[in-house]
Amino acid sequence: MAISTEDVTSGITKVIVGGRLDIDGAAALDLQMNVIAASQKAVLVDLRDVSYLGSMGLRSLVAPARAIKSRGGKMVLLGPNEFVGKVLKASGVDALIPVHYELQSALDALQ
Repeated sequence: MAISTEDVTSGITKVIVGGRLDIDGAAALDLQMNVIAASQKAVLVDLRDVSYLGSMGLRSLVAPARAIKSRGGKMVLLGPNEFVGKVLKASGVDALIPVHYELQSALDALQ
């Protein structure tokens, strides 16, 4: 599991996730996302390099999205592959966290 962050534009934090969001991957992501959710209002989670998304990984995305939303912010997801996109849709997470397939579209949604 690879996780990195970068400031994309003023006020938008991009979290780049790679690998498997299974039990181990979710545990690694939880730590970083909790810090980000407590301090940022506009978060873009780049899922382009995520190969697997399990139920624990879903929780690792939903919990910080709710925390950010409760503080008046917004989180969006970027570029999940076909499998990950199906998991997001089947679980209904795409209704809670908007999914975008182009970077500019995701950035526009956060501004």
